[in-house]
Amino acid sequence: MTDHALQTARPTEPWRQRLIRTLLYGRNVDRSAKARARVGLAMIAFAAVFTIIAGRLVMFAVVGDSHGTRRTAAQDAIATARPDIVDRNGAILATDVKTPSLFGEPRRIIDKDEAIELLTATLPDLDAGEVRDRLSSKKGFVWLKREITPQQQKDIYRLGIPGIGFLRENKRVYPTGAEVSHLIGLVNVDNQGIAGIEKWLDSNGLADLHRAGFATDRQQEPVQLSVDLRVEHALRDELMKAKDKFHAKAASGIVSDVHTGEVVAMVSLPDFDPNNPREANDPDRINRLTTGVYEMGSTFKAFTLAMALDSGKATLNSMWDARGPLHYGKFKIHDDHPLGRFISTKEVFTYSSNVGAARIALAQGVEAHKAFLGKMGQLVRLRTELPESASPLVPRRWGELNTVTISFGHGIAVAPLQAVMGINALANGGYLIPPTFLKRSEKEAMAVAKRVIRSDTSEKMRFLMRLNAEVGTARKADVKGYYIGGKTGTAEKVINGRYAKKRVLNSFTAILPADNPRYQLLIMLDEPQALPETHGFITSGWNAVPTGGKVIERIAPLLGITPRFDLPPSDRLILATSKDSR
Repeated sequence: MTDHALQTARPTEPWRQRLIRTLLYGRNVDRSAKARARVGLAMIAFAAVFTIIAGRLVMFAVVGDSHGTRRTAAQDAIATARPDIVDRNGAILATDVKTPSLFGEPRRIIDKDEAIELLTATLPDLDAGEVRDRLSSKKGFVWLKREITPQQQKDIYRLGIPGIGFLRENKRVYPTGAEVSHLIGLVNVDNQGIAGIEKWLDSNGLADLHRAGFATDRQQEPVQLSVDLRVEHALRDELMKAKDKFHAKAASGIVSDVHTGEVVAMVSLPDFDPNNPREANDPDRINRLTTGVYEMGSTFKAFTLAMALDSGKATLNSMWDARGPLHYGKFKIHDDHPLGRFISTKEVFTYSSNVGAARIALAQGVEAHKAFLGKMGQLVRLRTELPESASPLVPRRWGELNTVTISFGHGIAVAPLQAVMGINALANGGYLIPPTFLKRSEKEAMAVAKRVIRSDTSEKMRFLMRLNAEVGTARKADVKGYYIGGKTGTAEKVINGRYAKKRVLNSFTAILPADNPRYQLLIMLDEPQALPETHGFITSGWNAVPTGGKVIERIAPLLGITPRFDLPPSDRLILATSKDSR
């Protein structure tokens, strides 16, 4: 058979195949070229398949679970992350942990009655009516219960209810419980600060960061406070004992660094556990040291004497008429322990003479008195990191009678932390330093400090405070080896517009050591009761002062203050280099 016959005998290729072959391979292409093209096409097909698979894997990795769209719907509601809060030594005071929260998708729930019955049986504290209202809404996402336990999550998961799911949220926990509650504050269910340092964090950028979508699941740098948890514990423990012992309505205390203004410890009893936010709603659990304002009693005599000494119009040995009560109009100012004679400036302080303090203030004049207290930061609202603060109660019209009563701590009410700031200035060489709850160096403190009295006036005030611990009303707090100085205060409380003699607010402020102060301690007891051992007395020297002594005994070693024994008396140790010790 000829070649032509063979060609005509072959079956004719359909025109569609010829078209595809021509488009793929062109005309007159050999078999090897065809094979390579087929292998290339197969590789492209496999690559496409694997690209699709990889894309799906990436999507699952980003979403993290099957609730990706639900996370987007609930993004604004999910509790965001907060930085750890630590004390000055790094001990954790507040941190975040991950906890599951229960949500529902009303549109996906098949049988709402069954879902409600099963959920309320598993979580008895759920309100059936509230759950029904939420699951009956037209929303795509509703919270059913925030912050459930892992076991509760497992129990609900086993129920297999369609449209019911879980999201992991950040929950704020406070490992130290009530130890630093008034300082730390607390957060709400969305992890937003509502009091204390927690609220300060939100108002200083954290809330803006969260609103911008940052830091939702990422921890920031810890916030380091000035408080020392060890000192805080010792102070709180002794205050709780004193509150119980003297049947006091409340007890509070502060330890402050006189050179930096740092608050090393702050306790106000009764306090609360921030892990149980409901306790914070009790109106009796306020922070009495910043949100309360009180007449501080004889503690204010320190300001009165400092004013006179700093003006140069009085010396330590100036004499003041205390032979009898001071009559001013229909009012009569008297001393609790009248001496019936002229007394020196030193005796005004050590015997806590109201008459002597009033005469000293009158000698300075109303305007000078008002100006000095203003300079000491006692007449305006004190601002710190804590949002909770109160304005002092100051006379609208300040006359001579106001100067008389304010000279010994009546007629003006300030926040106790405000008074601490002023006493720090009397002890640290004369610098008024704004208090802070954040860790601060002396260099940083001096950048915001303001000189308010001369250094030699500060030296004389340290002498007077030490003398008061040697022979005056602060003797019961003179812990051997720590050379403390102090001033007592007993303020009668105003009840129904009149001073009540049996209801007092007692205070005791101490500096340690008095010759070169590093710290100030303030102790306050609200309405302490008389005991047999106090011989019926309720004044500060019988309750607040010994409480202060016990606190000093415990905290001085923690603060690194080395005991020193056989020290000379205050006039030889503190005033030895004074230009004017008269």
